[in-house]
Amino acid sequence: MEVAPRFWQNPKTLRDIYVQSSSNAMVPLSAFTHFENTNTSLSVNHQGQFPSITLSFNLAPGVAIGDAVQAIESTVHKMPLPASVRASFQGTAQAFQASLANEPLLILAALISVYIVLGILYESTIHPITILSTLPSAGVGALLALLLCGSDLSVIAVIGIILLIGIVKKNAILMIDFALDAQRKEGKNSRDAIYEACLLRFRPILMTTMAALLAGLPLALGTGVGSELRRPLGISIVGGLIVSQILTLFTTPVVYLYMERLRLKLGRRRNRAQILLGNEHA
Repeated sequence: MEVAPRFWQNPKTLRDIYVQSSSNAMVPLSAFTHFENTNTSLSVNHQGQFPSITLSFNLAPGVAIGDAVQAIESTVHKMPLPASVRASFQGTAQAFQASLANEPLLILAALISVYIVLGILYESTIHPITILSTLPSAGVGALLALLLCGSDLSVIAVIGIILLIGIVKKNAILMIDFALDAQRKEGKNSRDAIYEACLLRFRPILMTTMAALLAGLPLALGTGVGSELRRPLGISIVGGLIVSQILTLFTTPVVYLYMERLRLKLGRRRNRAQILLGNEHA
């Protein structure tokens, strides 16, 4: 049929095709099949090895792609689809789902990396937690700002929250670094050290926060072409900085004192265990 056109230009040629049966007899194809003329697609799309069809949709004004994805998924679950039919997203919707699936792992990896770097820098396993304790307030501030401004938690907004991890923790770093240095070099107790750190580092903390906050205001208040993409980034940064600036100035010294007491308690237990082991060996 591939060599002579007269064999494939007419469907009646199918009557002349024979297949071999289980008893090695040649059976004509027309003995167990038939063909008929009907309308069909000019081409059949495939995804992998399976035939597929594509249904496109557009977003109504003011509707986020996340809401559209949820609506489509709920509709598909309500439909009595056969087990052999599967529905999946492609294009922008697929990229949106993939980004949401990787975001928790990305944030977790960022937190672990920050903890390791701070632990090496301060030679401590306790006080990196003190510094990271400032991050929840930034996340809450970013979410509240997005809620008040009527913006969705888009991928760009999540990028802004990840940026806050690097911006907000510098408040605690400025205080904790000074307090640890005062304890180790000047022999001050933890309460006096963190009190002096709060007094001396208030101005640089306020200056750096205001610099980052004012840099994010044009993004949050901007208009024009492409502003709908940049606004969630600016809103999350500004909201997170405002709330974290208000809270961390009060919470960081308290967390520092509690962590310092925990460090001393664990140190005494470790020393007591070493003394007991030494007595047993003696």
